[in-house]
Amino acid sequence: MRLELPLSAGVCVVLGQVLAGSGFAPLSTTALGFFSILFVSASILILNDIIDLETDKINAPDRPLPSGQVTPAEALSFALVLMLCGFVMSYAVSPGILFLAMGLAAIGFLYNRWFKKHGLLGNLMVSFSVGMTFVYGGASVGKPFDKTVLFFALIAALVDLGEEIAADAMDMEGDKLINSNSLAIKHGKSFARMVSTGIFTLVVLLTAIPFILKWFTLIYLIPMAVMDFFIIFSLLKLHQAKPDKERKYIRMIYLGATFGLIVFLLMRLLGVK
Repeated sequence: MRLELPLSAGVCVVLGQVLAGSGFAPLSTTALGFFSILFVSASILILNDIIDLETDKINAPDRPLPSGQVTPAEALSFALVLMLCGFVMSYAVSPGILFLAMGLAAIGFLYNRWFKKHGLLGNLMVSFSVGMTFVYGGASVGKPFDKTVLFFALIAALVDLGEEIAADAMDMEGDKLINSNSLAIKHGKSFARMVSTGIFTLVVLLTAIPFILKWFTLIYLIPMAVMDFFIIFSLLKLHQAKPDKERKYIRMIYLGATFGLIVFLLMRLLGVK
């Protein structure tokens, strides 16, 4: 399941609910929103691993499928069960939320099956899906287009886009097997790294906007600073890292951004205004 990624998606949904509703939604709506997107996200990741089995034998040989710990049939069954659970939970929120969940699952399937090798287009599909987790959260409380929801959706999408491009730079050898048109393969690893760094730099700059526009009080600089610290620290380490350590720092960016969001949620839970 690569649990940290579905958990991050669930956190984004809950934060979308909080931002749209100026507080936490009822417990049932919070739980259903969180777990529905967690299960749908996990199922898409498993399907991705099934389709990427041959390339992962080169890029990520320790994962359950390429290492032989799990068979493709077992993985497919697990993915379908998770997706069904996610759909049932999303329908329990509302039919509209089920429609969104099915849309995200469809984008994930299209990416896995056809668009992964299309380079930047595939990267944009994934980052759009990540950003939509905030809109999904906002929609679950009836406010999908709240300005702060859309802002955080943009931040999440850009973080994921930078991570996708940086990861492609590490996966060049395996991606050549599927004739990928990733930025790294088309223009070189250094160019892909430069684009990724530019995107992460933009994210750090954008985190100042809610304070310039006075959407949040200055105390919320704390979670934003946490996220920015992990991004900057991981980027600096990534550019110095040996090839076998690069994935560690890419993962740290994702986890650091998620940790910043969790701090934001905890502050709201404690009633910080």
